[in-house]
Amino acid sequence: MKKILNNTLLNKYIVKHNIKNIFDDTILKYAQLHYYEKNEHILQADYELDYYYLFVDGKIKISYLLENGKSILLRFYTDFDSLGDVELLNNVPVRCNVEAIENTHLIALPSKILRDSYCDNPKFLKHIINSLSQKLDAIGNNSSYNLMYPLINRLSSYIVEHITDKDYIQLNSSFKEIAQFLGTTYRHLNRTFNKLESQGIIKCYDKTIYILKEEELRKLSKNIYIV
Repeated sequence: MKKILNNTLLNKYIVKHNIKNIFDDTILKYAQLHYYEKNEHILQADYELDYYYLFVDGKIKISYLLENGKSILLRFYTDFDSLGDVELLNNVPVRCNVEAIENTHLIALPSKILRDSYCDNPKFLKHIINSLSQKLDAIGNNSSYNLMYPLINRLSSYIVEHITDKDYIQLNSSFKEIAQFLGTTYRHLNRTFNKLESQGIIKCYDKTIYILKEEELRKLSKNIYIV
């Protein structure tokens, strides 16, 4: 981790993500800009939360560590979000592992200062409520879907979620990351991609997926993942 001493860049992120709607200047004077390189851990389970983070640029993944040492991939973050909501309010150790999978910038605010002087601020409490409710909805939605539907339906939904106005999508995650997110193995994921190709629904060129039969793909998609 590197602390970026660049107030111009810090203020750019504050304006871009309307962070003054969450924090007053009395708190933002403590804000730091932290930079994490690809594959670097941002938070680790069972460690103390030193900073409450606002994710402002890059890509990170959130994993829950099980007692047997294995982990479950919960979500990817590619848009503005916060890290440490539960830990900050309850003053407990970090619950999840957070890892940068692209070079990432976060705004860091010291947890102790927030606990001592800001946790009863209405603007901040509203932000916390919205943040926690969105995360609960996303994790509940995705976990239920992974349990209920075969992989071909889950993969179709994942692809549909990324469709824009083009006839193809460009995957930003590795196939290993997608397999983790969908709750399967790399081999099973590869077989399912091949099955969709053999049915003439998609065509794969590395991480570019051409949509040949969008209507058929949407029929297979039973739900939409929240990523």
